Amino acid sequence: MILYKIKSFLIYSKILYQKQRFKENGCEVMCQHFVEPIAHIENNYKDKFGIPRQSNLVKSNISTIIFTQKYRDENSLRGLDGYSHIWLIWLCDKAQNSDAFSPTVRPPRLGGNKRMGVFSTRSPFHPNRLGLSCVELISIEKTSDYGVVLKVRGDDLLSGTPIIDIKPYLPFSDSYPNAKYGFAEDVFGEKLDVKFSKETSFLPIDIKNALIEILSQDPRPAYHNYKDRIYNMDYGCYKISFSVKDGIVTVLTSKSTETEADL
Repeated sequence: MILYKIKSFLIYSKILYQKQRFKENGCEVMCQHFVEPIAHIENNYKDKFGIPRQSNLVKSNISTIIFTQKYRDENSLRGLDGYSHIWLIWLCDKAQNSDAFSPTVRPPRLGGNKRMGVFSTRSPFHPNRLGLSCVELISIEKTSDYGVVLKVRGDDLLSGTPIIDIKPYLPFSDSYPNAKYGFAEDVFGEKLDVKFSKETSFLPIDIKNALIEILSQDPRPAYHNYKDRIYNMDYGCYKISFSVKDGIVTVLTSKSTETEADL
């Protein structure tokens, strides 16, 4: 599993190479830039469906940031243990790529029909496909296989996502408690109740806690309101089936994808 992720990650190890001509103040300028991922993330989010729509919404999911060989130097992390939170700048590498610029997108939380300006959303379909997430830094740990790794909480990244850069979060300059948050204020409202059927009794408590946080925020697109529909998602080594009715999410079944060779 890890080897597959590393191979997949290396495909994107040389990305975001831009070479273009543009006019600035009437002068033609050549812009050339190369961005190289420094790490990738590993966690229980194996599929896009079910990933929190923003960071810091699911606290029960713990992720590991593994640096590439080039940046696997513990000196680069000197002083980072003094911060409680960090910014992750990452590549939305699974977003459909297109050379054509689309000035508007259709946020799923608005029903999938209403268009908003791409720069007023956190859609992955921005011109450079970059993501920005603030996460809690739990620990900095030394490992025998990957050198120093970071353990973080509250991320919203698909497992295997390339990370472009890491910067410390500064409360005195990065926090604006009275900031307005546009149309997002109307779409993050009440949470759903989550219940588990008897068929899911074998699930570990940490998996259940994470599922409660994920499913209570209703991962379905806003235009999905089918009472009899069964949804499926992957989380960790489990395939989860659930339904939603009258504001209640019921986890119906779960199946481990681990084989005896994995145990």
